Amino acid sequence: MSPRPQIDHVRRPQLLEAAAGVIAERGIAATRLADVAARAGTSPPAVLYWFKSKDELLAEALTIQEERFYGQLTERMDALESPRGKLRLILETSADEYDWTLWMELWTRALRDSSSGSARIRLDERWRSQIAALIREGQRTGEFGPADPDDVALVLASLIDGLAVQVTLRDPAVTKERMLERSLEIAESLLDCELGKAAYETATGGGSGAAKHAARETVPHLADTELRRELE
Repeated sequence: MSPRPQIDHVRRPQLLEAAAGVIAERGIAATRLADVAARAGTSPPAVLYWFKSKDELLAEALTIQEERFYGQLTERMDALESPRGKLRLILETSADEYDWTLWMELWTRALRDSSSGSARIRLDERWRSQIAALIREGQRTGEFGPADPDDVALVLASLIDGLAVQVTLRDPAVTKERMLERSLEIAESLLDCELGKAAYETATGGGSGAAKHAARETVPHLADTELRRELE
């Protein structure tokens, strides 16, 4: 019987942070447990003590990333009063700040690995449920028109996923700015509301990086119609 690996100096979150970094850089197929161990400053047996396989490492690393994302997003959303502003923040964050690399790895593994597939379902259901709950909140306040919240959440989540793949792959036809514009456009159409798509396009003008930076600093936090009209 092999001795128990020395793991007193390393903890699960530390290994997951290391795994997320290595997988994002190399891809799951090219990632070895030894690579993760080296990044975390421990040994491969210590990694195996906590995780049975690379697939489990990937799913858990993505879960940790998601928890951090939701925590930060929730804190920022709590500072906003209107559901409209909160939905806009979700779309902005998805387009401009979130790293989709681990998601792309998980989608690939989920095709053939049941544990990866289960993790994908769990995380996707949480994402769609959060969007649907926000839509219901906006319908109660009269900010969003009549629509099935679950159906709209499915469409928006799927749209974000699809565009995010192209952005991550650096498709020249799908920039972060274009991803946000199209997401805003579809959301406005489905929910019969204004999220500031026109204001964003006017502020960026499809032009310089400086203009786009200024728009990201200003337009995302439009709180009312008057400010939006000033930009239009």
